[in-house]
Amino acid sequence: MRIHILGICGTFMGGIAVIARQMGFEVSGSDQNVYPPMSTQLEEQGIELMNGYRAENLECNPDLVIIGNALSRGNPEVEEVLNRGLNYVSGPQWLAEHVLHDKWVLGVAGTHGKTTTSSMLSWILEHQGFNPGFLIGGIPLNFGISARLDGGVENKSGFFVIEADEYDSAFFDKRSKFVHYRPRTAILNNLEYDHADIFPDLDAIKRQFHHLVRTIPGEGLIISPEADANINDVLAMGCWTPVENTSINGAAVWNANLLAADGSQFTVTFEGNEQGVVNWTLTGEHNVYNALSAITAANHIGILPKDAIAALGQFVNVKRRMEVLATINGVTIYDDFAHHPTAIATTLDGLRKQVGEARIVAIVEPRSNTMRLGIHTETLAKSLAQADLAIMYQPQNLDWDLSKLTQYADNIEIYQSIDAIIAKLKVEACDAQHFVFMSNGSFGGIYQRLQDEL
Repeated sequence: MRIHILGICGTFMGGIAVIARQMGFEVSGSDQNVYPPMSTQLEEQGIELMNGYRAENLECNPDLVIIGNALSRGNPEVEEVLNRGLNYVSGPQWLAEHVLHDKWVLGVAGTHGKTTTSSMLSWILEHQGFNPGFLIGGIPLNFGISARLDGGVENKSGFFVIEADEYDSAFFDKRSKFVHYRPRTAILNNLEYDHADIFPDLDAIKRQFHHLVRTIPGEGLIISPEADANINDVLAMGCWTPVENTSINGAAVWNANLLAADGSQFTVTFEGNEQGVVNWTLTGEHNVYNALSAITAANHIGILPKDAIAALGQFVNVKRRMEVLATINGVTIYDDFAHHPTAIATTLDGLRKQVGEARIVAIVEPRSNTMRLGIHTETLAKSLAQADLAIMYQPQNLDWDLSKLTQYADNIEIYQSIDAIIAKLKVEACDAQHFVFMSNGSFGGIYQRLQDEL
């Protein structure tokens, strides 16, 4: 059977491609943004990639076309699918029908932390010999691949960890992806306004999360932070599943007491009883919450907290999550996927607590749909407060003027070209500097260009 995937280099669709290939299908796909690490991963799996969307890409006569949610009517390849009457489906629906239908699904939802928490949970299961399947919106370095059907041996447990995204499924299915997954164990990490291109307001997102809650069985489990008011609002709409809460330095059933301000060491307690101490390389309270959620979910399927804690001691974070690219002449260069003000703020706060008074320069490409619409102007400016200098990239096709940010903060500078940013960073470069690049795209190849210049 030949499957052709439109939008194959997106993190989710790329994962679908890997799993389909592991199931023995012949897989090809097309995209207009073909760049590493996803393109490299796909090519290593023997998947044919086509750069650009064209009707000719379908001359392979696929038995099924899986269409990503980034594509819409008017796309030449979509139009060819419809005109020829080819069999097509959304990625979430295909996954639900062909992979998840007979699995114990552990779904990780929330505005922030889905990828990292899914990676932690998958690693805990792997560490304990469960050989889980997973589909994650990034490449966890413990595995070196973003998705797999199982661990290469019979997955007797039937566990599958999935990053449960609230974004829509396809141009012909506007339900959130996670409604298809029907998790038995569900992590609701947090909830804020995002995806302004498809959700008119926060209440619309809450409604989709409520649809997810409606699919979780009464014998399942929901895990959420005790203090997240928006998640609590969702659960107040109706909940038929037990809920276990998490907290930091609080009194929730699952609690973390910080032993280091940057979150690199903390105790884990369950109902007031200490379960162990997490010592790891990650920082930030957001990652402490991620860890608590993963430990709680693992406990639901029978993994003791002490064993989950031991696994997290060997956890290596996902590519592009505060990934250290290089240290050159005292300058440490990080690549981070943060593309929402809250994610930017928590990431920089964790780094500040780790490096103390050392100079931090944040370089941000406002590339996500929400950032491109300028929805979070004031909160974006304030999210950069922990940086000594924040450099914002204003590409020509951005829909709003980034200079508005300077009304709310005095550490922000605006640049309209990659060359100008590199020139500025060369001037800034000296000992004990931390350059943090924040983008959910390739940022014009600036990462390698800067390293070459330095």
